[in-house]
Amino acid sequence: MDHVALITGAGRGIGAAIAEYFGAHGIAVFVAARTSADCEGVAAKINEAGGRARALALDVTGVDSVQDAIDSAQDFGQIDWLINNAGIALSAPMLSSEELYQKHLDVNFHGPRRMVEALVPAMIEHGSGRVVNIASSAGMYGYAYVAAYVASKHAVLGYTRSAALELAKTGVTFNAVCPHYVDSPMTDQSIANIVEKTGRSVEETQQFFAKQNPGGRLVQPEEIAKAVYSLCVGEANGEVIELDGSEQ
Repeated sequence: MDHVALITGAGRGIGAAIAEYFGAHGIAVFVAARTSADCEGVAAKINEAGGRARALALDVTGVDSVQDAIDSAQDFGQIDWLINNAGIALSAPMLSSEELYQKHLDVNFHGPRRMVEALVPAMIEHGSGRVVNIASSAGMYGYAYVAAYVASKHAVLGYTRSAALELAKTGVTFNAVCPHYVDSPMTDQSIANIVEKTGRSVEETQQFFAKQNPGGRLVQPEEIAKAVYSLCVGEANGEVIELDGSEQ
């Protein structure tokens, strides 16, 4: 069976790595994100390597944007793999603004929920589908100064586990991948913020983040892509894969 995957937040970082890995393994890919130019670059790379990909402008915070994007993609094939990767992570004291919490939940939790509600009914109808949510170790353990981010990732994990149980007999599986600190643009931004506030060097700050991971190194995006692919081609349901830099 030929599979078609839609990956959100796929214009760079983790999402781009997943898209490229899928493309290299014969999966048709929708490279979806808000920034069309980034998506087009990733899709072009996949196509030039002999894969099949299409860029898709999609904002997970808008129901209309989600539906419009999916409607425009009907001719590409039936989407049966959904990878919810789009997300934000802003640091601030926990006693912060209402807006900060709403923004994180809107992107990191309601975004995946909107995608599921738009795509999973068709998967259920066809009796087969895969949903993998990219959560975070923050959703498993909690960290200081990112309470809004942590709360949103806890929500994603709870939603994933509940969906796995509720839809267990439909042929649609729900799983999650929880990486610790990743060598990604999101971590680069955190590093830049610390460098600006503390005067530490970039190298010193990178090492600080790497040492927070149990494995002592940053997780590579390709490791996440491999884990996501294994969940899509397998039969696991309700599984949470934690990546902490211990293995390569």
